[in-house]
Amino acid sequence: MKKLAVKEQLTIGGALRIMPGMPTLARTFLIASLLLGSLLGGAPAALAQNTPGSIDAPASATSAPDPAQTLTRLSKQLDDLKTTFNSKSSNASLTDLRSQAGEVQQQADQLVQTLTPELESLQTRLTVLGPPPATGAPQETPAVSQQRRQLDHDKAKLDSQIKQAQLLSQDAIKLASQIVAAHNAQFQAQLGSRTDSPLGIGFWRNLKKSFPDDLARVQHVKALLFEEAGIAWEPDNRWPLLLCLIGAVLLIVPGRALCERIALALASRYMPDGHLRRSAIAVTFTLSVTLSIGLAAWLVYLGFNWNDTLDEDVESFAQAIVRTVFFAAFTAGLGRALLSVRHPSWRLPALTKFTARSLRWFPWLLGGAFLLLGFLERLNTFAGASLPATVCTRAFLALLITGLVGAALLRAKRARTTQRQEGEKPPQHAIWVGALFGFAALGVIVAWLAVLTGYVALGFFLSWQTLWIGMIVASLYLLSHLQRDLFDVLLAPRGRSGQRLQSTFNVQPATLEQASTVFSAAAQILLLLVAVGTLLVPFGGGPQDIFSHIGNVFSALQVGRLTIKPGAIFNAVLVFALGMVAVRIVRKWLAEQFLPKTTMDAGMQNSLVTLLNYIAVVIVFALALRTADVSLESLTWIASALSVGIGFGLQAIVSNFISGLILLAERPVKVGDWVSMPGVEGDIRRINVRATEIQLSDRSTMIVPNSQFITQNLRNVTHGNALGRVKLSLPMPLDTDASKVREIMLEALNANEATLDTPAPVVTLDDITTSAMTFTGVAYVRSPREASAVKSALLFDILSRLAKSQLPLSTPQSMIVRNLGPLGEDSPAAPM
Repeated sequence: MKKLAVKEQLTIGGALRIMPGMPTLARTFLIASLLLGSLLGGAPAALAQNTPGSIDAPASATSAPDPAQTLTRLSKQLDDLKTTFNSKSSNASLTDLRSQAGEVQQQADQLVQTLTPELESLQTRLTVLGPPPATGAPQETPAVSQQRRQLDHDKAKLDSQIKQAQLLSQDAIKLASQIVAAHNAQFQAQLGSRTDSPLGIGFWRNLKKSFPDDLARVQHVKALLFEEAGIAWEPDNRWPLLLCLIGAVLLIVPGRALCERIALALASRYMPDGHLRRSAIAVTFTLSVTLSIGLAAWLVYLGFNWNDTLDEDVESFAQAIVRTVFFAAFTAGLGRALLSVRHPSWRLPALTKFTARSLRWFPWLLGGAFLLLGFLERLNTFAGASLPATVCTRAFLALLITGLVGAALLRAKRARTTQRQEGEKPPQHAIWVGALFGFAALGVIVAWLAVLTGYVALGFFLSWQTLWIGMIVASLYLLSHLQRDLFDVLLAPRGRSGQRLQSTFNVQPATLEQASTVFSAAAQILLLLVAVGTLLVPFGGGPQDIFSHIGNVFSALQVGRLTIKPGAIFNAVLVFALGMVAVRIVRKWLAEQFLPKTTMDAGMQNSLVTLLNYIAVVIVFALALRTADVSLESLTWIASALSVGIGFGLQAIVSNFISGLILLAERPVKVGDWVSMPGVEGDIRRINVRATEIQLSDRSTMIVPNSQFITQNLRNVTHGNALGRVKLSLPMPLDTDASKVREIMLEALNANEATLDTPAPVVTLDDITTSAMTFTGVAYVRSPREASAVKSALLFDILSRLAKSQLPLSTPQSMIVRNLGPLGEDSPAAPM
């Protein structure tokens, strides 16, 4: 029967109803919105009707459903799924049953998450009320008793509903596992089935025998399609059909080229020159081909079904063809973007011009092969083709697809040979590229052998998997380059965004580079998981199964008394990261804004900031453990296991840690002090928990364990604001005027701006020997660090004053020995 009236339900779950009197413009906008939502959702389900057993959305988003009614509905749906699955005569798809069981599980888990906070709230209120009074104790008021009874009743009801929802979730998981096992068994049976070989006479005899019936079925489908096209050409539907056809042609021919030119112009103008531009352009080219061809197919479908005149079966067939066109266009666009024949500088893979030119038409051929595959498969299903016709179609498609793949591999190998003959060295490929080509060649050979020996189902599966795996690997390659280049640009220390992050959050360039590497690795792992899950789709799995399996493994992982929960770990990491950011902000505020305005010295400020930082880090760590559902009691076994190590191997670390806390608390030394220890003398620059940094006179840094400050003798030169002492010793001749020398030295000591008036400088005569008098001058400066420089300045000044007064310093006596030669008779020194 034809659908000459408007369908009642066209949206997901039947939540939206299109009335016959809706204006054409509003209807067009509505259908465009549904298409956009379906594309973003991953499947064009907006035009699909509700199927039996599917889970409907709530009629109103604002009205909260009753938990009891939800449990009843989920229980009934699960029973229906079990009945359908156990029915021998059911033709329901196991994949659909698996999906519906997963939806039941998700809704049951969501109900548990919704009811659990309510149960905790009731328990809190009961705790506040306390237990009922004992016999003989003062009785409570009737209102309080009534409130406690009501709370107990509500708590019992919620607890029962939560347990029922948990049981439903477990039953749904069990049913899904049974469905997957049945699907795998059915899949293996199909792959192991054997028919007559295409090389034998029986194969063609069966096909000839069923050919008249298959031809009649095809003629019936042809007549039905022409009849639907005739209805679409009627005056009421003609102009929308023509406009949609014109729009489809414009999308394919000038639309795609215009989109690519605009994308190139925008990328050249706004994107930085580098790898990100190449990967972004490759993604843009892929999407341009996919959307232009796919939306053109959707416009053609929309034109024929403008007033919802298509028959239900024809509509389902048309929607399946539209989805096939989208996938085929994506395959062609992805291969075209990776080859990039016209623009070699934009090519992502390491392919030479010979290889790219040799393979330039294969993306379109493989996309067309997939389109043909989808069309013939849907046509066989729609027409109800016989088994020989289906087997023949699949054998032809398997040979066609694997033949194209094999031809592509041969042309790529021939291109590398041609490049070597012309004297150029082909680029080296990664190991996984060679392995992928080897598996593809092996798949082609096995598929041809399987088809020719009668295992058509196995050959068809291998051919489809070859195309599917190639598409997944190419998509993963493209997205991996895109995410890596994106993080490199966003977190580049010299880039615009990287400089903003450095100036706003005071992030070091090395930290940005490390963050880029970590984020890129995390995104790569996520892409790999999604790719592996997508590869499982033909086997009845999917990405959600991968993540569900990982979650189940980690949720059941026990380490002693600790239970690892991925969600709790993620929340704990998030709490710890945010807490550390808050600690850093508060520490910076204390060190740079608040404490400098107080009367504390710099050393006290540094000690206070360090202590508060350690306390805050401990608090943040405890909050992170609490968020991860890890109690301190569960860590006692770790402490007991480490007690032996702490007693022996970690003894020095613990000693230094305790010593560091003592230094920060008692402050026998502080930042800025000048200390002297055996073999070490310098200024304290930083006191850490384990060790202290001391800057020596040569500007190098000595790391000294904190325990040495506690257990060894330590001289703190600047402790208690100690003054610096300058001592000068001058030897003068014995005939020097001592009063004049004393006067000159006192004038020099008092004239220097660095010397203090209190204590006043002093000049004394310390010693008199047979050769000189020794004068000693003592003065004080504000800091011991100034003593050396002041002493040098005073010596220069005193020497200058002594030279002006013509008072030389004492010089040591010297003995000169002269050789007069041998004594002869004529020598004047000879004895008489």
